[in-house]
Amino acid sequence: MKLPLFSRAQQSGFSSGLADALETLQSSIRHYGMSRELYRIIRERRLSTVFQPILNLQDGSCLGYEVLNRPPASRYFPNTESFYDYIGRTKRVFEFERYCRETSFERFESARRLARLPGEKSSEVLFVNVHPQVLSDAAYRSGETVRMLEKYRIPPGRVVFELTEKQAVTDYAQFERVLSNYRAQGFRIAIDDAGSGYSSLKAIVSLRPEFIKLDKSLIRDLHLHEDQRRMVKLLQEFAEGSGTSIIAEGIEHGAEAEFLIQEGIGYGQGYAIGRPSPELMPR
Repeated sequence: MKLPLFSRAQQSGFSSGLADALETLQSSIRHYGMSRELYRIIRERRLSTVFQPILNLQDGSCLGYEVLNRPPASRYFPNTESFYDYIGRTKRVFEFERYCRETSFERFESARRLARLPGEKSSEVLFVNVHPQVLSDAAYRSGETVRMLEKYRIPPGRVVFELTEKQAVTDYAQFERVLSNYRAQGFRIAIDDAGSGYSSLKAIVSLRPEFIKLDKSLIRDLHLHEDQRRMVKLLQEFAEGSGTSIIAEGIEHGAEAEFLIQEGIGYGQGYAIGRPSPELMPR
């Protein structure tokens, strides 16, 4: 029996179709593996938690801590950024954020006890990173986070929701109404990466946060670059006029810290003044 003869165009089309099918299969296998890895991280509570101090640059006191939850490195998630990028593309954002938030409060309370810091009378503020979609979830509006905090004796006034992925906010009027509900419960808001792009600046104007966290790209060697200093000055003047506090992120060198202190910037965060640690700073 003679085998059918295929033209070069048919052979090329067949090869292309086979390659597409193989790529689709590999993508499906990878997606399944990532989904299973996320499930294991939540089920087995495999996130590690560290706290990076945020200091008052003018007097050296501790304003509070940013909570950083990190997954274990794996072939599916080689770093923390790839892990959180994946979560933002799934339908499990709410599930993960609920677990992540509870983990943050539980481990902060445990670290507080180990450091022998006071409980409800403590003044340290807890900065918790959240996805804007989560704040619009009806479950959170119903007071779920407040109930979590009661369990760990943390007043809502000591919790700041730090908004990331600001490009996800499209209806600022609606989002401001959601934030008003949280503020009524005592929570405060911080806008991260200020000065990194148009979206962060629009979020500052529209959402009127209690804290503005200057992007590390503005802070890196700002004592050497006039354009960065001008941008920081503009944001500082805006903050002073709107009753907002400035936090300079990514301070990695003493010269940066010294310049920010001289300019009267209120708060700072970075390796030069405090590295992330599972333990809290003693008073």
